[in-house]
Amino acid sequence: MIRIYGVNIPDNKQILIALTYIFGIGISTSRKICNKLNIKYSTKICDIDSKLIDEIRKEISYINIEGDLKKNILSNIKRLINIGSYRGIRHKRGLPTRGQRTKTNAKTRKKYKIF
Repeated sequence: MIRIYGVNIPDNKQILIALTYIFGIGISTSRKICNKLNIKYSTKICDIDSKLIDEIRKEISYINIEGDLKKNILSNIKRLINIGSYRGIRHKRGLPTRGQRTKTNAKTRKKYKIF
């Protein structure tokens, strides 16, 4: 198993899918990384040499991922709550924030509501 930024990447996966195990990297970002380094999407992680893995780590270092991204998201939510915006109030009450209906749906979001 290869470890990139604290995430274990399984050996038997294709590189396009394996990079998405890192929080903050989706399919489109994974494609951009593969295209920039001229790696085929179907290449398995176990077939990649350590030199190429170092290049992948270097390329990923320019992206906001894992802990930094999570801190950024939490600080944005705290900012919304502090300014008292509609979305902040919905976050605070534990309700859906993007306009979904709550009369019949959103049972899991409403379940842990704390007032």
